[in-house]
Amino acid sequence: MTISFFIGGARSGKSKSAEIHTLKFGSPATYIATCEVLDEEMAQRVKKHQARRDESWSTLFTPLNLTNELRKIGSNGPILVDCLTLWLSNHLLKKNDLEREIDELANSLKNSNANIVLVSNEVGTGIVPDNALAREFRDNAGFMNQKIASVSDEVYWVVAGIQTQIK
Repeated sequence: MTISFFIGGARSGKSKSAEIHTLKFGSPATYIATCEVLDEEMAQRVKKHQARRDESWSTLFTPLNLTNELRKIGSNGPILVDCLTLWLSNHLLKKNDLEREIDELANSLKNSNANIVLVSNEVGTGIVPDNALAREFRDNAGFMNQKIASVSDEVYWVVAGIQTQIK
């Protein structure tokens, strides 16, 4: 099975590219959203994402227990996880052990029999944040992206809606 990783900046087109890529593995596909819909702005974002997908997709909201959800789904069609940086942020705010969570996810991916496509933000190309929480997030996002890229079969960098395979 194949692990594909799409990474890029905000509004780079990575989610749309990942959705198209996921369907190359067939359907029905499962979309795992890591967000929590806590306000109207996030609800609108979710609606826009859902409008791009047809009825063959099922959607699960999994803000924290991603590894368990991937195990439960198994190899019943391709899986798209969007996005890892929100998942990481959720764990950071809960004060969970980020290194352990990242390692568990990476190990789960290595041992999976499913075609899994993951989306993440590249947050390390800008200025150094001015507060400790933002620096901790940026640093851990960088470590997470490295770890997930290392266990992925293919990695795509997406800029301005254009994807380039880098692994």
